[in-house]
Amino acid sequence: MAATKKILYISYDGMTDPLGQSQVLPYLIGLSKYEYHFTILSFEKKERYSGLKPEIEKICTGAGIIWVPMSFTRTPPIISKFYDAVRMRLKAFSLYRKHKFDMIHCRSYLAADIGLSLKRNKKAKFFFDMRGFWADEKKDAGTWKQSSFLFRRIYRYYKKKEVQFIREADYIISLTEAGRNEIMKWPSYDPRIPLSVIPCCSDMDHFTLTTAKDRTNSREILGLPEDKLIISYLGSVGAWYMLDEMLELFSYIKKQYTGAVFLFITHSEPKMILSKLAKYTLTESDVMIVGASRNQVPVFTKASDINISFIRPDYSKISSSPTKLGEVLAMGIPVIANAGVGDVESIIDKTGSGIILKKFNQTEYIRAVEAIPELLRKEPSDIRNRAEDIYSLNIGIKKYKRCYDQALGDI
Repeated sequence: MAATKKILYISYDGMTDPLGQSQVLPYLIGLSKYEYHFTILSFEKKERYSGLKPEIEKICTGAGIIWVPMSFTRTPPIISKFYDAVRMRLKAFSLYRKHKFDMIHCRSYLAADIGLSLKRNKKAKFFFDMRGFWADEKKDAGTWKQSSFLFRRIYRYYKKKEVQFIREADYIISLTEAGRNEIMKWPSYDPRIPLSVIPCCSDMDHFTLTTAKDRTNSREILGLPEDKLIISYLGSVGAWYMLDEMLELFSYIKKQYTGAVFLFITHSEPKMILSKLAKYTLTESDVMIVGASRNQVPVFTKASDINISFIRPDYSKISSSPTKLGEVLAMGIPVIANAGVGDVESIIDKTGSGIILKKFNQTEYIRAVEAIPELLRKEPSDIRNRAEDIYSLNIGIKKYKRCYDQALGDI
């Protein structure tokens, strides 16, 4: 049996966050069954940590994972992030002195800065799990406004860091083929460094196939009509997620399907949605807004006939793998999405799971409405089966194992 390899997994996302529960822990639990022993260093939001700490501790203990949670600092802006970065660095080096890790698995850029330092100073392997073009996402989203001298400096700082991460990583993970192809064009990329694609996978045991009984039960729980068209949206609204365009499309759907209801499964403030309804001649009775725990997400989503997800198609989004898409397709629910986001268009084409809008205009909205009868005829099991080859968590774990084996091969 191979010797156990010790991995420090660093994430600025918390394990009590939805992403931590769906896109970190399931992989590490799976990988822990091989010759890897994990220590997770994460940053937890106070409100989530207080409620979910016992559950996450139990999960980690059961998998033999050491969890080192730190508090996520919110204020003051900017300074709090640098404060957390310093704390992350000090804790990571302290943990290294204790455990002598073989590899540092870094989730995104803040963690990568620490991983690169540990490689340079301690000779640990640096595994750059890029997750996306983070600095460009901040710029494209308007979080780092380039009209501000300070944010221009921060953006340039992390773009220079990005060059270092790409040049010095022992392994790089991209979420999308589109992102991988873009990275390979960068002068900073050395073709000798392995670069693999692993999308945001879905736990097929958690997001199970939607049956007619599931749909009926879910509608009963939510108080939704059994005989009406239910359109769903899953996740946060605002920023990247194009609420106005989704509501505009729904207004076209309402003209054809007068009893249709738009179900928002989100923790975002309801007023963000409700304040825009009148603009599209919609009323509060046309929508339902519910929050959901991880266990409730599949239950509520199964109430829907079709799922909509529009994401701003900016440059940085070619590296984006929407978690929600894999989850929805795992449940066999057809989708209406937009082009220009990671591999979404090619995945929907490959799985035959929905339609892609090329633009946000009347012509495309009408095309989407006209496609609804065909979407409703799609067999949920066909959608799920085709999506499984792309999004299966088990396949994702096996891909990570191959990457780990390659990165750690000479240790």
